[in-house]
Amino acid sequence: MDFTIREATKDDMPEVLALIKQLAEFEKEPHAVEVTVSDLENDGFGEHPAFFCYVAEVNSKVEGIALGYHRYSTWKGKAIHLEDLIVNKRLRGSGIGSALLDEFIKHGHRLGVKRINWEVLDWNEPAITFYENKGANVMRDWDVVQMNEEGIKNYIAKLNNAGI
Repeated sequence: MDFTIREATKDDMPEVLALIKQLAEFEKEPHAVEVTVSDLENDGFGEHPAFFCYVAEVNSKVEGIALGYHRYSTWKGKAIHLEDLIVNKRLRGSGIGSALLDEFIKHGHRLGVKRINWEVLDWNEPAITFYENKGANVMRDWDVVQMNEEGIKNYIAKLNNAGI
């Protein structure tokens, strides 16, 4: 199969969002996606982009993405985070995922990062096997910790109520 890996443009964001929604369905959270095309356009492009993205294009259509952002490790230094590696479900196994991961890892290498990290659901054995076969270390003894928007608001309210 012929495909091209390239940096994403603003014009790709509708197709990027469609893939994000496809991933949410796969992860059994179809209603969890709140981000909009406008959010992606505004957040990913401009003077201080919040993320960078590579796309896989097949016949002029975006069929896969690798989206990430910059991080900093107090133990290692500069790092990047792979937020999502998504390939259209009908094209999985075509080599697109490997090519996107290759480009993402090369990007990190060009930046001189000391670490690239990402998460994978513990029940997604095909993805775990894919990453381990690429040489990644799936650290099963770490838990992901998050605070959603409501949790942030509640936290701030408690601080305000305590006069902090």
